[in-house]
Amino acid sequence: MLYQAYQAQADFMGPFRLMAQSTGALLKQPWPGLSDNVLARTVVAACELVVRSGMSHTRPPFGIPTTMVGGREVPVTEEDVVETPFGNLLHFAKPGGASQPRVLLVAPMSGHFATLLRGTVKTLLPDNDVYITDWKNARSVSLRHGRFDLDDFIDTLVGFMNFLGPKHHVIAVCQPAVPVFAAVALMAADGAPNQPATMTLMGGPIDTRINPTQVNLLATTRDFTWFEHNVITAVPIRYPGAFRRVYPGFLQLAGFMQMNLDRHVNAHVDLFHHLVKGDGESAEATQTFYDEYTAVMDLPAEFYLQTIREVFQLHSLPLGTYTSRGRKVEPKAIKKTALLTVEGENDDICAVGQTSAAHDLCTGLPNSKKAQHLQPKVGHYGVFNGRRWATEIYPVVRDFIRAHG
Repeated sequence: MLYQAYQAQADFMGPFRLMAQSTGALLKQPWPGLSDNVLARTVVAACELVVRSGMSHTRPPFGIPTTMVGGREVPVTEEDVVETPFGNLLHFAKPGGASQPRVLLVAPMSGHFATLLRGTVKTLLPDNDVYITDWKNARSVSLRHGRFDLDDFIDTLVGFMNFLGPKHHVIAVCQPAVPVFAAVALMAADGAPNQPATMTLMGGPIDTRINPTQVNLLATTRDFTWFEHNVITAVPIRYPGAFRRVYPGFLQLAGFMQMNLDRHVNAHVDLFHHLVKGDGESAEATQTFYDEYTAVMDLPAEFYLQTIREVFQLHSLPLGTYTSRGRKVEPKAIKKTALLTVEGENDDICAVGQTSAAHDLCTGLPNSKKAQHLQPKVGHYGVFNGRRWATEIYPVVRDFIRAHG
C-alpha cells in the first residue's frame, strides 16, 4: 500500500503542478507592465516552488555533446555497448578515445540515476575513454526478467569488465565500492585475464563499523525484518515492472533530505529570493542541482535487502565472511590491480576510514600499488562532483591511472 499511497498523492498534486507551471510560463512572457515587476516575479517564484514539490522518475539526459581532447573540441556520442535487463554499459565515444585509458565508472544503484555522475564524467572525458554503468529504474523492468540482487550486481560488473578487456581501470562511487571490490577479488582468484589495472574506490562503505554515520546507525538499530516489512513495497500495476518488490526511490530521497533538511529548505528559500530578484544565474544553479537530485529510481528489493544485511549489519567483507554464489570473497587474492581510495573529510554518508579500510584487506598487494587520498573540506557529494573534485581529487586519480596503466 505504501507505493499506492505515494502514487495517489502524486496524482492528486499533478494538476496543481501543471497549473503552476502554466501560470509561471505565462507570466514570463513579455507582457507590457506585467511581466517585469516584483509582483509578477514573486508569483513566478511561488509557481516554481509548487512545480518542484514533486519528484521525477525519468532518467535525465547526460547532455555532454562535446569535450576537449588535446586542446581541441571533439564530439561525444553515447553508445549502449552492452545491454542487460537492469542496466546497460554506456560508452561516451569520441575521436581519439581508443588511444586513451579505458575507464569503467560504476555508478551507485542507490535511488538516483547514473546521471548524478554527470560532473564526474565531464571531468574524466578529456583524458580517458569513459564507460559508465547506466542502471535502470526497477519499476520499469518487467517481472519476466526475474530478480536482481547483490550477486547479480557483481556478475554484471564482471561481465562489463570482461567486455572492456585487459588493462582497463575501474572507479566505484559510493555504494558499488563493495561489489566492485568483490568482483575484482573473484576475478583475481580465478586468474582472469581481464582484471583491471587499477581500482579506485570513492566514498564507499567497505567497513561501516568505522566512524559510523547516521546512515550506518539506521541500518544497525533496526533488525533485518524491519526493513523487509516497512520499506519494501510492490510496484503499482500501471508500470512495466508491476508487482515487482522494490525499495522505492522516493523513500531513499526522503531519507537523504531528512539528514540535511535545513540545508534543503534554505536552498529552496534562496531559490525563491533569487527568482524574485531576477538573479537567473544563481537560480539556475539551484534548479539544475535539484532537477538531478529529485530524479529517483526504485531499487530491486533483493538487492537492497542483501546490501543492508551484508554491508551494514553483518559487515561480511571486512570480517572475511562474505560469499557470492557460494564462493568466498578473498581480497588477499588481489595482486595485480592497484588500489586507490578517496575519502571526503566532511562525508556524512561514508565517513573517513570506511573506504580506506580496503587497504588492510588487500594483503596480497605491495604498498607500491596502494594509495590513499583524504580530501579536506568536502562532503559526500564533493568527493565526485564540483570544483574540488575537478581541481584537487581528479588529478590524483588521473596520475594514479597513468602510473599503473
